[in-house]
Amino acid sequence: MHVGILGPVEAHSPHGKIAVGGPRPRTLLALLALRVGEIVPLDRLVDELYGAEPPSDAANALQGQVSRLRRALGDASLVEFHSAGYRLVLPASQVDAHRFAVLAADGRRALEQGDPQAAESLLSEAMRLWRGPALADVPLADHATRLEQQRTSAAGSLAAARIRLGKADVAEIQELVRQNPLDERLRGYLVQALNQQGRQAEALQAFEDARTLLAEELGTDPSPELRAVHLQVLRGQTHREPPAQLTTFVGRQEELARIASLTSRLVTLTGPGGAGKTRLALQAAGPGAVFVDLAPAKDVAAATLQALGLKETALDPVERLTLALRERSALLVLDNCEHLVVQAARLAGHLLSACPSLRILATSREPLGITGETLCPVPPLDPEQSVILFTDRARLVNPSFVRDQHTADICRELDGLPLAIELAAARTRTLTTEEISDRLNDRFRLLTKGNRAAAPRHQTLRAVVEWSWDLLSEDERDLAACLATFGGGATLEAVEEVCGHDVEVLEALVDKSLVEAADGRYRMLETIREFCSEHKRVDAAHAEYFHALARRADPELRRRDQVRWFARLTAEHANLMQAVGWAVRHDPRRALRFVADLSWYWYVKGSRVEVQGLAEELLSVVDEEVSEQYAILLALAAPERVQAVLRRLEGPITQPFVLIAWAMLTGPPDPGAPRTPLQDEVEHSDDPWIQGLIAFSNSYTGWAARGDRVQAVAQSREALRRFQELGERWGSAQVLDVLATLTEDPAEALALTDQALEVVAELGAQEELAELRGRRADRLLDIDEEQAERDYRQALRMATRAGLAATRALANAGLARIAHRRGDFARAEELLREARQELGFGWMHAAAKQQVEEVFTELARTRGA
Repeated sequence: MHVGILGPVEAHSPHGKIAVGGPRPRTLLALLALRVGEIVPLDRLVDELYGAEPPSDAANALQGQVSRLRRALGDASLVEFHSAGYRLVLPASQVDAHRFAVLAADGRRALEQGDPQAAESLLSEAMRLWRGPALADVPLADHATRLEQQRTSAAGSLAAARIRLGKADVAEIQELVRQNPLDERLRGYLVQALNQQGRQAEALQAFEDARTLLAEELGTDPSPELRAVHLQVLRGQTHREPPAQLTTFVGRQEELARIASLTSRLVTLTGPGGAGKTRLALQAAGPGAVFVDLAPAKDVAAATLQALGLKETALDPVERLTLALRERSALLVLDNCEHLVVQAARLAGHLLSACPSLRILATSREPLGITGETLCPVPPLDPEQSVILFTDRARLVNPSFVRDQHTADICRELDGLPLAIELAAARTRTLTTEEISDRLNDRFRLLTKGNRAAAPRHQTLRAVVEWSWDLLSEDERDLAACLATFGGGATLEAVEEVCGHDVEVLEALVDKSLVEAADGRYRMLETIREFCSEHKRVDAAHAEYFHALARRADPELRRRDQVRWFARLTAEHANLMQAVGWAVRHDPRRALRFVADLSWYWYVKGSRVEVQGLAEELLSVVDEEVSEQYAILLALAAPERVQAVLRRLEGPITQPFVLIAWAMLTGPPDPGAPRTPLQDEVEHSDDPWIQGLIAFSNSYTGWAARGDRVQAVAQSREALRRFQELGERWGSAQVLDVLATLTEDPAEALALTDQALEVVAELGAQEELAELRGRRADRLLDIDEEQAERDYRQALRMATRAGLAATRALANAGLARIAHRRGDFARAEELLREARQELGFGWMHAAAKQQVEEVFTELARTRGA
């Protein structure tokens, strides 16, 4: 089976052309073919098929179109249903648009790697796939426009390949220019093609035509690239052009667009070593630019003369450059300025003042720092671009390479730095991605086999960072080494407290691309941090600072300003975990206090699974004791042992997580059970938060034991008043949920649940959000079944992320109820079995088990009837 959309939509089987049907089946086939092999969401299909006026029962209408398409194709399995949408089950190579995209990309890659012969072959094959205007007989204008743009781009690349081979087809390029009159790239190819055939007068006229049209239509002058082609026709090429690249250019579309939009005559690309500044500059500069590689140079003016093809004379080099460039409209690329930044700044300032048509594009790890300079930071690649780059470079050394789950992990660990990614990809010739990922904790030893033709400082990851390190002052090195201690970045206050340096030194590290500044925080890329951490460690001071922060924050987490304090601890989460880890290994007594001070933050944020490993490690190195801190540690690391300590624990209570652990892990006290010292301490506490918690607990347990709804509501409202006076959102949400359970008015129950969801959302309390979303679904079940189903599914997703087995089980049980009501007994049973598998032991799971078994009983009763 082959599907064609580069022209009228059509399908072919081994037996010939298939009659797909009317406009809607053809449109549906085209939509699925555009994303062949992927699930196309139902709502997108409905929107594209029916536009602004979908039928009242869009789902059934869509199903009808799918049925017609399946019948036409003669194989229902080709259009596969999933809960989220439909998928066309074909290899991508059997859809002409995807085949075209692969061939065009391969052709462009060959062109960039200096192989115009291969490029012409690949691009010609790609262009032969077109049978007319894309999607010619279906109303998918946006998709058609995108495909036509790809067609024009490929046609332009084909023209470029033929120009390099000396066999340009002027007529074809003229037709492209006619169809795309404002495309300066195509205009440049036309000028080159005419000049190549000895038609210089026509080439010059083609440039004048372009200049006139651009002025009339856009009010702009020709681009530097087009002007450079014009100059080549007039004078011939005398300067050193940017070097041809042997690999494809990946990503950076936003940066390229920004560079193109800047009107400044001096643009400096800044960023850390290995960020891809040089490659971006080459891509942005295009043909005709004058490229000056300053990496091996000691004199900027002399290197620039050499790049211009000018010999040194008795005349001062700067004056000679001024004379050569004064009347020229040129783009000068000054690459790798950082070690000659003062020279580069002086030369750039002089030339820009003396040569009004000159523009300079510089790359440097720090700004040149002169008037008129526009900075364009070059950030790491985003995750998707990083994976594309890794995959592309890996296939150069291992053609069978296939990206997998470890590929993204490697790119993330390497901060999206292109050079580091390329060095790692080169290792795929002998190592799997899992093996590479496992070895990144020693990245400087692993990433040592770079391009032998590259400058020495670009052949290993260590050399890249050392180049920047060697350019720092002693104070800058000292602060960089100290900053490396902060695993999650730092505020200015933390830097000053732990490192003790002036803000000017910190600003210098930002200027030199060793430190990033954003939203009041300073952070290093992990690769730079790891290098700097080899030179100095201040872990004890780091742990002391962040323990003090945790101590200060803990009581505020239960007061009116709690949202700000939760946000602050969340911003410092990586630093807090790092500091706790250091304390566990070097100062266990501090670690015990540290864990207790963070316990409430971890509980509300749903971090207990994340901290369990550290808690277990700490438990193995501290002695058993009867204390609040030890009880909290047991609750995190060995909950089955915590009851014994809690029953012996006496006050005063300073950590509320003790009370939560008591409630969660021991459950309500048995009637007649002896009281514990902790119970007496809690009931006589004058802490307003604990008083609110007692009122809340009494309301719930009293109602459960005696069924006195009126008293339970009164006690709950008292608890709510106390929590709201404190501005405490977590406690307020718990009480609102109980009030929703106690009320007999379904509308009021739903409103109370929504209030609870709103306040826990402010805290970002993931576990409570999941649980409340599930209970909202319970309360909607008899009011709005479809919305209840959506809420159950959302609760299921949230519980999965938070690792809440009981909440997952309850959500599945709710979905099973809905399936049962709809007569889908098999699905209901499947969901209930999944719910059973989720549940373990303990009183909290027991409540969930009871609900699951109730639904099982309902299902069995229905089937038995």
